[in-house]
Amino acid sequence: MSRRTEPPSLVRGRDGWRLRIDGAPDAPFDPADHDAGQRAALVDADGIDRALVALSPPLGIEALPTAEAEPLLAAYHDGVAELPSEFGAWAAVGLADPAPAALSALLDRGFVGACVPAGALDDPDGVARLGPVLETLERRDAPLLVHPGPAPTGAAAGPSWWPAVTDYVAAMQRAWYAFAVWGRPAHPRLRVCFAMLAGLAPLHRERLVARGGRPVSDPDVFLDTSSYGARAIDAVVREVGVDRLVYGSDRPVISATELSLGNAMEVALRERNPLHLLGSTSLEIAA
Repeated sequence: MSRRTEPPSLVRGRDGWRLRIDGAPDAPFDPADHDAGQRAALVDADGIDRALVALSPPLGIEALPTAEAEPLLAAYHDGVAELPSEFGAWAAVGLADPAPAALSALLDRGFVGACVPAGALDDPDGVARLGPVLETLERRDAPLLVHPGPAPTGAAAGPSWWPAVTDYVAAMQRAWYAFAVWGRPAHPRLRVCFAMLAGLAPLHRERLVARGGRPVSDPDVFLDTSSYGARAIDAVVREVGVDRLVYGSDRPVISATELSLGNAMEVALRERNPLHLLGSTSLEIAA
């Protein structure tokens, strides 16, 4: 990233490293935030047996032309494969040439599933383009994580928090509905997790019904709780039920949300539901 002259890139200035991506102001980047030992200590402090990490799609790496994306994706996959045992990881998928064979090889290496940007899965063309990747996950009994991204193009018009509470929320809502309409019929056995409670898409049930849509309960679609607190979680539980939520954090972007949900809810979000989503080991879904 530090060798790149165009976003996404790392730029060194007088005040240290800064991350540059399309559609957002430059953000401070402290390499210490990504120290494997410190992150492992945070996993232990959070009471998590094992955490899954994902390449952050808002960086825009997956959306780069193949020749630019491949070295960065390879560096990510090789790097996370060397993390301590406290961590597992989601595979990343290049969008210019979604390669099911490459994904299958990563699953063979121990990656638990694939993470794709919400913007790549928000219409029928996107679902069809990623079809071979989704079919591979379905056949291998591996889940899909849908995360905000890729980053919006153009200069950011608002404050630093603007993309996170506008573009990302809207993108997650579009992907949620797109999967229900086009993704699920094409991939009936695929387990899917939407980060950040799918931008609270389930809470728009009344508006959906009023406009002629039909809400469908899907036991193989999950929502992770990253960046939301007890109030939003309670509202979503009332709409979809507790069995559809898994615990997620937004480390290292923000600290883990302190939740007081009660023992039964904690067991569901941190143990029982992740078992259903992942099909094997109880893990945290970390964005």
